[in-house]
Amino acid sequence: MLAKSFEELDVWKMAREIVRDIYKDFSSCRDFEFRNQINSAGISIMNNIAEGFSRESKKEFHQFLNIAKGSCGEVKNMYYIAEDLIYLDKDTSENRRKRCEHEKNSLAKMMLHLKS
Repeated sequence: MLAKSFEELDVWKMAREIVRDIYKDFSSCRDFEFRNQINSAGISIMNNIAEGFSRESKKEFHQFLNIAKGSCGEVKNMYYIAEDLIYLDKDTSENRRKRCEHEKNSLAKMMLHLKS
């Protein structure tokens, strides 16, 4: 079955969970530059999936998924920074990085599917 809206896509649902986690994890973080950057990167994952789905072609959707995939890498990296700066404990950071990696891999699979 083909998705009729971006809300039906598992990659979008996972991105939504990642954004929720980011906001929960850093709501009280006083490093505003860090917090704004990780919030923006997380939102970029969701927005690029939604925008790409709403475009006219598979090629454009593929391009936006690639951008979302890059934003996953950015969020994953920021969780290393959060751990190093002791904004979060190691277990939480590790869990979040695994979720980002899963999302990145899921996006890559969707991109392969679009090319076939």
